[in-house]
Amino acid sequence: MLEMKVPSPGESITEVEIATWLVKDGDYVEKDQAIAEVDSDKATLELPAEESGIITLKAEEGDVVEVGQVVCLIDTSAAKPEGAAAPAAEAPKAEVKEEVKASPAPAAPAAPAPTYATGTPSPAAKKVLDEKGVDAAQVAGTGRDGRITQADAVRYTPAMGQAPVSGVRSSSEKKLSSLRRKIAQRLVSVKNETAMLTTFNEVDMSAIFALRNEYKDEFKAKHGVGLGFMSFFTKAVTRALELYPDVNSMIDGDYQVKFDYSDVSVAVSGPKGLMVPVVRNAENLTFRGVEQSIKDLAIKVRDGKITVDEMTGGTFTITNGGVFGSMMSTPIINPPQSGILGMHNIVERPVVKNGQIVIAPMMYVALSYDHRIIDGRESVGFLVAVKEACEDPLNVLMGGDARKALEL
Repeated sequence: MLEMKVPSPGESITEVEIATWLVKDGDYVEKDQAIAEVDSDKATLELPAEESGIITLKAEEGDVVEVGQVVCLIDTSAAKPEGAAAPAAEAPKAEVKEEVKASPAPAAPAAPAPTYATGTPSPAAKKVLDEKGVDAAQVAGTGRDGRITQADAVRYTPAMGQAPVSGVRSSSEKKLSSLRRKIAQRLVSVKNETAMLTTFNEVDMSAIFALRNEYKDEFKAKHGVGLGFMSFFTKAVTRALELYPDVNSMIDGDYQVKFDYSDVSVAVSGPKGLMVPVVRNAENLTFRGVEQSIKDLAIKVRDGKITVDEMTGGTFTITNGGVFGSMMSTPIINPPQSGILGMHNIVERPVVKNGQIVIAPMMYVALSYDHRIIDGRESVGFLVAVKEACEDPLNVLMGGDARKALEL
């Protein structure tokens, strides 16, 4: 009998939460088959079976277990049942049939069983009812378990009785994952523990558009990866970090720690929420290198294969809310970093160039920074440097030779 213990997802992680069991108690599992998803405070990871055999679960979904704790047993001496897949496929049909028998369509829905909450007003509802002089027993609650909500109390009038409620009114709840809880704690701590400030600017994307339109097909054909906006902004950021090193630093107690390299964290949306994998030594990467690194990390996030090590240690973050349609935002610093650049959607707007009003593709950019160690000069100068590089990428980022910079 093999005891499967929780492996260590990374340094400083001492416990994880069983998010989802992907198998049932008594199932036969194959070696390396994903049997569970576990949440740490940094990432959601898959737990593979160490051997083949019959599995016995020793923890429930939602349980918080320590690293090294036994979470399941695998009977490696058990033979794989013949035709095991067929009954499993038929099981849902039997369940559906049974449900139809138990709840025929014409029957009226059963009234919910009374609970301790039935007819109990919430504090806000009680205040409203007291002001109206209404007994809570006269009001039918629509909240969970029949609880009287503030909206119920506001709608109720003694003269007319309970106002009719139309449409479906329901609510649901689920426990936040360990990862989501940790993100929530970190975001609140940033607001409370840093002197966060945001400065804005706008970027004329015409030059980047022209370069992409000219070279994107050839770039994709040669390198197998698209030429996107992220490579231009990443290169612009690494240049700006060299010009303004205070932005590429963090506070450690009474000390400011500066970095002579740029590990750029890139916010990527995945099935488990927003992840922030790190592009290591981005200052040394070419346009192709940046695009390939971001593509590889995004695929890992999408497939749930990203590791804790790939999401820790960044020195600066780039987030692109523009892919979701955001026009402007104030991004929150990714601790313990001191700066984050927010990209937004690109909109054609009238702008003045050389005394003439023209239409240009414009993007608002935002830099949120920790004012404790980054002053206004550095923050504004950094964002202006990003703007300059993106508005003249050929000369500032490519040395005047686009084909050489794009390795074409």
